[in-house]
Amino acid sequence: MIKKLDILVLKAFIGPFIATFFLTLFVLILQFFWLWIDDFVGKGIDTMTIVRLIVYLSATLVPLALPLAVLLSSIMTFGNLGETFELVAIKSAGIGLLRFMRSLLVTTILMAGLAFYFNNNVIPVANLKMKTLQYDLVNKKPAFDLKEGQFYTMIPGYSIKVSKKINDSILNDIIIYESSPGAQDNMISAKRGIMRMSDDKHSLEFTLQNGWRYEEEGERTGINTRFYRMGFQEYKKVLDLSALKMNFTNDSVYKDRAEMLSVRQLSKTIDSLQRMLQQSQERHKMELKAYLPFIQYVDSGWANVKVPAIRKDSSFRKMLPDSARSGVLDQSISYGNSIKSVLEGASTEYENKRKELRLHLMTWHEKFTMSIAVLVLFLIGAPLGSIVRKGGIGTPVVFAIVFFVIFFLLNNFGKKFVKEDVLQPFAGMWLATIVLLPIGLFLIYKALHDSQLFNQEFYFRIFRSIRRFLSRKKAMEPMKATPEMTSTTEDMAVIQREEHE
Repeated sequence: MIKKLDILVLKAFIGPFIATFFLTLFVLILQFFWLWIDDFVGKGIDTMTIVRLIVYLSATLVPLALPLAVLLSSIMTFGNLGETFELVAIKSAGIGLLRFMRSLLVTTILMAGLAFYFNNNVIPVANLKMKTLQYDLVNKKPAFDLKEGQFYTMIPGYSIKVSKKINDSILNDIIIYESSPGAQDNMISAKRGIMRMSDDKHSLEFTLQNGWRYEEEGERTGINTRFYRMGFQEYKKVLDLSALKMNFTNDSVYKDRAEMLSVRQLSKTIDSLQRMLQQSQERHKMELKAYLPFIQYVDSGWANVKVPAIRKDSSFRKMLPDSARSGVLDQSISYGNSIKSVLEGASTEYENKRKELRLHLMTWHEKFTMSIAVLVLFLIGAPLGSIVRKGGIGTPVVFAIVFFVIFFLLNNFGKKFVKEDVLQPFAGMWLATIVLLPIGLFLIYKALHDSQLFNQEFYFRIFRSIRRFLSRKKAMEPMKATPEMTSTTEDMAVIQREEHE
């Protein structure tokens, strides 16, 4: 049953969560465009295509933005409650930390389940769409941009140069080179011209005035060629711009990649790859048997067989008869080269299959780890906010960035180690969770006991107590006895003894 306390905590959480989620998503999108801006600028990409790319990109970045938003918003929520002394009032009423965390904990578990559903069903489709569209945008040729004094060569088969442009349509001193299978490329030069785009945007029309057209017929390697020069008062040249249009790649090109598959599809693919590895091993063993027939006779009975010792002055070459030595050596070299070729091919194929298997296993585990990360970072952020007791976007942002950077680095290190075959996929992909979960439990323990873990005054008092202790200890150290002090002590002892007598 939801009580007023749960509603209070949820209301305090929802606002910061929505703000931080979209802010984080915006920053990640900007980072993507910062990296790929050089491949998109100057290609005449329309607004709808950019919007499609942003939508697909936003979907792919949700698994990374969601944990950070949960971490930051949980620190801000409990920090605000602590700063306004609402947290103190709740604790004074006998309500523990785990009780008023319960509503957000249930909400975070639901968000983790939603994140897994999103990672399993939406992310593969978004990855496929975004990868295809990104490839098309990167490989699209730049839009038509004719600059003064420079040759424009993006239209296949043509090279165009103008000396001056007036209002982007009136041109002066135009030169157009047209590729030709003849002895020389054709050339058109004109003093003046008008450039316009066709109504369907598929071609570029030049209306040239007062110029010449040069053309030479014949093969490039031939001797008999004919040269034509034609003057004109007005000449119309139409250039096809279909090569500058963006060609959309079919989605089926990337559909079999690991990041485009769901958990069920990944499980089937992983099972198939494991069977293929076993079959590959058996096939390579059979190929080696053709060159090493004794392998089929090797069994456990050969384990204790010792090779007879060979004298130092003897060698395999000397043990062969002269008549058979050349043939045996040639055949041995041929067998050795064949075995080496088989082993190299088998090794390359085996490593490629193992790498593909590791990538699929990594993607399979990632769908779970990125969902669990939402819960793990909440277990860090909620007690951290109650300990810090600072709201706003100052201290909470600092702590959130620190822990998220730790999570991000551990996650990337794990991926790198898995790809390099340093760690198993399970260990590499769960590395961040294994490291951060104990930290979250430790912070919860400290928050339950009202720890002053991040209180500056607490550390100042400890430092002051240590300084006083060291000063007191130094003052209590015994003073070193000098000869004068020793003689004085002896005289006083003699006087006291005489008085006593």
